[in-house]
Order: sequence, then C-alpha cells, then structure tokens
Amino acid sequence: QVQLVESGGGLVQVGGSLRLSCAASGSIFRITSMGWYRQSPGKQRELVAGIISDGSINYLDSVKGRFTISRDNAENRVYLQMQMNSLKPEDTAVYYCNAEVALAGAIAKDYWGQGTQVTVSS
Repeated sequence: QVQLVESGGGLVQVGGSLRLSCAASGSIFRITSMGWYRQSPGKQRELVAGIISDGSINYLDSVKGRFTISRDNAENRVYLQMQMNSLKPEDTAVYYCNAEVALAGAIAKDYWGQGTQVTVSS
C-alpha cells in the first residue's frame, strides 16, 4: 500500500506560477515510477510529467520548458514536486499525483492522490 497526499494548486493569473507537492508513504520501496497527471472536464486524464526509477524524465509537449518535475527521497517518505511556470488557461485542470508500485511477479498497481485543482484565469 502506498498513500499519496497532495498539496499546492489554486487560482493564478495567466503567466503566473504554482508548485505542486506530493508526499508518498507506505511501501515506498516498491515505487517504480511517479508522475503528475491532469484531467479537465470532458477530457481524458493525461500524463503531464513523469520520473521513472532510473531517473529518466518525460514531459507532455505542451508543458516542456514551463514545468519542472523533481523527486526527493527522505526517510519513510518520497516527495514529488512540480514547479509550473508561465501558466496558461489551458493548464486549468485537476492535477493528480501517481505512483506505480511493483507487486509480486510482474504485476504493477497504480496509486493516486486525491487531486488538486489548478485554475489559470485570463
């Protein structure tokens, strides 16, 4: 079991910045990858930025150069942050922290945070 608790988000004007944080606890040694997803009304949830266990990072094309994801390990916790700069109205969505956890065998399970609203006003 992995628990994910998010913080950050809120209302910001176009061009502004926000920082999202996610604290992971529980069986963190089984985490193989972490990332931030977002979902806006009427659209599918999409991967915004992700980090896998070897440190590789990938970004959604529309956020490259504006968003930065980072991961910090601490005793009994893993922290995932995402700095979001030069925000645009199209970045408005609910943002979710995700962790993929390796289970027995070749099975993996996704865990999700509760979601945090990001609203960019023009």
